[in-house]
Amino acid sequence: MLSAARTTTAKLLARKGDIISSHLKPCIQHRNMASSMASFVQESIKDAVKSSMLKEAARPDSKLWGDSTTDTQAERSGNLAAHTQNQTPYHSKSYLNGDVNVDNPISPTRLEMLHDPLDEWYLDEKPSNSLSTPPLSPETDPFILSKNDMLTLSESIRTDLIGSDHPVLSQAASYFFDEGQDGGKKVRPMMVLLLSRAMESNSTNTSDVNPVRPDLFQAQRRLAEISEMIHTASLFHDDVIDGADTRRGAPAVHKVFGNKMAILAGDYLLARASIFLARLRDVEVVETMSTIIEHLVRGEVMQMKGADVNDSGNERMVQYLRKNFYKTASLMANSCKSAAILGNYNDKIVGASYKYGKHLGVAFQLVDDVLDYDGSASAMGKPALSDLNAGLATAPVLFAAEKFPDELSSMIGRKFKIDGDVERAVELVRKSDGIQRTKDLAQVHVELAIQSISELEKSNYRDSLIHLAHKVVDRSR
Repeated sequence: MLSAARTTTAKLLARKGDIISSHLKPCIQHRNMASSMASFVQESIKDAVKSSMLKEAARPDSKLWGDSTTDTQAERSGNLAAHTQNQTPYHSKSYLNGDVNVDNPISPTRLEMLHDPLDEWYLDEKPSNSLSTPPLSPETDPFILSKNDMLTLSESIRTDLIGSDHPVLSQAASYFFDEGQDGGKKVRPMMVLLLSRAMESNSTNTSDVNPVRPDLFQAQRRLAEISEMIHTASLFHDDVIDGADTRRGAPAVHKVFGNKMAILAGDYLLARASIFLARLRDVEVVETMSTIIEHLVRGEVMQMKGADVNDSGNERMVQYLRKNFYKTASLMANSCKSAAILGNYNDKIVGASYKYGKHLGVAFQLVDDVLDYDGSASAMGKPALSDLNAGLATAPVLFAAEKFPDELSSMIGRKFKIDGDVERAVELVRKSDGIQRTKDLAQVHVELAIQSISELEKSNYRDSLIHLAHKVVDRSR
């Protein structure tokens, strides 16, 4: 009897449960649908805001980057003249006399150089191939002349500049400076060290405002180390953003330590670089090198936005070269400029140093663009066609799009995301003169770099910088 009652009760409860479930099911479905709709709306709004912000940030005159970099050429010239007229030369303690305003650049006479308008890319120029090149010998070979300094550079960074009580952070930050992983080209510190030696022959071209510092080459060597630290930090961040698997023929940092630690290691390198930059005790150098970090961020934002399909071929190329300057050439240009500032050289030498680094940096990236098509994965340390597979339209594609605008423009707009896009883009690039035009433009900028460095007095070190420029366009990795 009791068993039968229990069975009847269980059936009634089950039936009641089915009735409740049938009534609740539409409510649950409605709630899930509403939740999905809300999520879709949120994602749509987020994508729209992101797209709008990227578009604004990528504009050359965007207010997001501050007033000092967005003035027109005429405004900059007017501000420069007024500021130069009203300000006395900077001295480290001049703020005690009220001579310095925190909103003013430290060196007003070099304001134009600090905020390069980037308004000339020489797209219509052809290589002249007429510049005389000094004979290459052990006395003028950049790799031989810098060998001793370069051998100890990574060790110095690892032991003297990177210090952390956290073992994993220290290991991650030191990843590309450890023996066995130290496979980078080290072009940036090499440029700084060779230039520093080359400028020694120009001792009569120093400014009269301040005397030459007694620890000059030691300071310039430290600057070279700081330059490499900033570059390495940018690689850590770039590889996380791009989802890269390898770097310099080894697993990327985030593949070994994870995304969070890779980002923190990059931030840590920038922080340590900033500390040692301040210890150089030259405020104009601090201002100049700090601009590099702004440029790295600005260039990455421009790369995330990508090319605008509504722009003409020339407009896309100019935008691309501006992005390259921010991501690559600015570090070279401003590091070379800072080496000259440390030596207290006059504006002519400082300007020549900046232009050498700028044009060589532009050429360096253009050659990288070519090697993405023609280089081998083992030599490059990363897979071939990595730019295209990441959705990036580099110089060869942009030049090819002038010949095949209908097909390539749509691929560029969708960042080569449809199956077969990458293969078809490569085919069209090879059918066009995109690769050759990229090589020619790289050669034009190398020649401009050589013209700039020829402002220095002749010496073995100056000639080594000329050979270094040639090696940039002749390299295979």
